[in-house]
Amino acid sequence: MYKIMIVEDDDKIAGIVKDYLLKYGYNAYRAIRFREIKSEFLAYAPDLVLLDINLPHYDGFYWCRQIRTVSNVPIVFLSARTGEMDQVMAIENGGDDYLTKPFHLDLVIAKVKSVLRRTYGEYAVSGSGNRDVIEVDGFYLDRTRNEALWNGVKVELSHNEFLLLDCLLSAPDQVVTRERLLEALWDDTTFVDDNTLSVNVTRVRKKLEELGLDKAIETVRGQGYRLVVTWRAAR
Repeated sequence: MYKIMIVEDDDKIAGIVKDYLLKYGYNAYRAIRFREIKSEFLAYAPDLVLLDINLPHYDGFYWCRQIRTVSNVPIVFLSARTGEMDQVMAIENGGDDYLTKPFHLDLVIAKVKSVLRRTYGEYAVSGSGNRDVIEVDGFYLDRTRNEALWNGVKVELSHNEFLLLDCLLSAPDQVVTRERLLEALWDDTTFVDDNTLSVNVTRVRKKLEELGLDKAIETVRGQGYRLVVTWRAAR
């Protein structure tokens, strides 16, 4: 039974979402100490977090960053904010998906199922076979730990960062279409803005730069992205 943590200060919304999750067989828990969300997260150890932006004391972006210091668990934002920049900030601060209020409860369940499948279930491993570690010319992607390693340096990846890099590594030096990358991240791409993918790719670029791999992801205008194996020369 998957454990879902709800971080929502509106009692009515939190109660309805919790009851609906319980109805579908999830173990749902509502956070109550809004100054201590990180501590509650560590105590409950959820498999997924539903996180509002407008919260008492500190906003959801802050708590998302705090959770990311200890876990790569998927985080789905639930917010009344409909602006593009709010969605961009949610992703840049470590979120995996975004739902705007008011939302249909069936859509919440669909998002939860989708993210859980991709993180833990039938779609958790994608790309090239069932290997736990992918290696391309000395660059390693560890599927069991969501980590990338190059030249002795290691970085941790969020769930979406891992999925994107896994997809790009499955076809090194080849163009991977935006459509394919979107499908790797989300089951239903109908309501996914193109800018959301761009932000996620930017995050992966930054992680590669931390490894010393600059300009490894090339934008192919009108098509998608290409992972350029620039580190071959370095070897």
